[in-house]
Amino acid sequence: MTRALLVLGITLAAALPAKADITHKIQSSIQLTVDGAASQATRIGSTLAVSGSNIDFASGSVPALGTLTSGSAVGYTPGDYGIKNAGEAFSYSESFIEGDDSATSTSVTTSSGNVDSLPLFGSNVVQSGGVAGNLAGSIDSGGTISLTAGGAGTTATGQVVTEITVD
Repeated sequence: MTRALLVLGITLAAALPAKADITHKIQSSIQLTVDGAASQATRIGSTLAVSGSNIDFASGSVPALGTLTSGSAVGYTPGDYGIKNAGEAFSYSESFIEGDDSATSTSVTTSSGNVDSLPLFGSNVVQSGGVAGNLAGSIDSGGTISLTAGGAGTTATGQVVTEITVD
């Protein structure tokens, strides 16, 4: 009888179900991006810089900026100078940067993802818009990724993540 109970106990133990948790997860994604057009414009002011040594403006005029009026350039009057002490070394430097006119347009227009017109300021940074062209992507049921390149300014990214966890 003991032997029968032993065989019965082993048989029942073998027949109990095993406990195992299995998790299977598949994630897939495609990201298609087309850059937008952008511009950054900064107005600059007019500047006049003068430096020198052994220079005399007594006989002439001092350089000066003109008057700013809407729709016209500032302009400047160059200096008219002479040597202060004849026969001695001298140096003279004069520089002028024309600033942006206050009547300059500040509008920017875009069409088809491209910047068509810009303000004409002293400092401009332009990024042309992307062109989708043939940009495309797909992932089939087998996890095969298919990406088709687009035009300039486009990005295509595909990803498949398969995860199996056994506890």
